[in-house]
Amino acid sequence: MLSKQSIRSNVNITLNEETTTKDNIIELSKNWSEREELLFRKLLKQGGKTKIDGNVFSIIVEEKSINSRGNLDAPIKPMDHTGDDVDPNYIRK
Repeated sequence: MLSKQSIRSNVNITLNEETTTKDNIIELSKNWSEREELLFRKLLKQGGKTKIDGNVFSIIVEEKSINSRGNLDAPIKPMDHTGDDVDPNYIRK
């Protein structure tokens, strides 16, 4: 059986194309076999689509961009571009 902790906040789950709650999924998971539960847990980590007991689950995981140090990356700021700022006296050698 699934617990509330196993369903993270960065996961969007739809049941038969309708958004559902954690409590609803936990109730449904009480009747699942061990194999179905393992499949669902795997999908909670990587996302995907599956059908269990006639119900279609679509799981989308929102990923956060993390750098090599494990910190969240700051968004990239666009560079200001004010035209061609090339020095006319510059000679390439």
